Amino acid sequence: MTRKQLTQHIRQKQSYLCVGLDTDLTKIPKHLQSHPDAAFEFNKQIIDATQDLCVAYKINTAFYEAMGLKGWEAMEKTVNYIPKDQFIIADAKRGDIGNTSSQYAKAFFEMMDFDAITVAPYMGEDSVKPFLEFENKWAIVLGLTSNAGSKDFEQLKFVGDDNNTGSGEFLYQTVLKKVSSWGNAENLMFVIGATKASDFEDIRKIIPDHFLLVPGVGFQGGSLEEVSKYGMNKDCGLLVNASRAIIYAGEKEDFAAEARVIAQQYQSEMAGYLK
Repeated sequence: MTRKQLTQHIRQKQSYLCVGLDTDLTKIPKHLQSHPDAAFEFNKQIIDATQDLCVAYKINTAFYEAMGLKGWEAMEKTVNYIPKDQFIIADAKRGDIGNTSSQYAKAFFEMMDFDAITVAPYMGEDSVKPFLEFENKWAIVLGLTSNAGSKDFEQLKFVGDDNNTGSGEFLYQTVLKKVSSWGNAENLMFVIGATKASDFEDIRKIIPDHFLLVPGVGFQGGSLEEVSKYGMNKDCGLLVNASRAIIYAGEKEDFAAEARVIAQQYQSEMAGYLK
């Protein structure tokens, strides 16, 4: 999917909501747990209930890989079921030496037809570049994440000289600057956690044009209002992900209807910020 297509869908739907399909078989409604294809059936009903309210779906591959072959099959069926006007993200956090990354890219972009994949940047340019070589596909590179452990590395400050690392910069700021030169705003996004909303203003000074995938709204306590205020650019430039808050909104047979209610709340709020 191109940036122009994604931006058009955001404007048409008045939404920049991404629904996270982090499907945990221990958390789906009990009446589905005995279903022969439980993960896909759950996803199918969530997609049917939310597809007009969101512009993207993010599949956290770990939940499917943990089920072995059956999980990979459920993931592939889910990708094929999602409407083609949706931006489909593989939240796989890959990143390895170049020839290995090339194989990861082929797996998710050619074999399974995802639009984007999340990538860890810490092995450097040759580990990210293979994901940027596919037409109309995207690498979504980890920037500033919302987990507590982000302080262990991402939020460390450099004290080196300006020619080396940029004196006083946080590591994640150096990552944003460096990685943004490897691709462009047409094929490269960044993960920026919503719980770091106060940093969005400074982040936009570094990467004003790139789209940001923003987890952390909902159960993790991020503010959609603050993210939208400080993170939005002329093309919106945001995909705000909500997973558990939507897909596990209901525990009974009407779980999909409950999920729709929450998704609609997000979409309605987003429409207000897009005006």
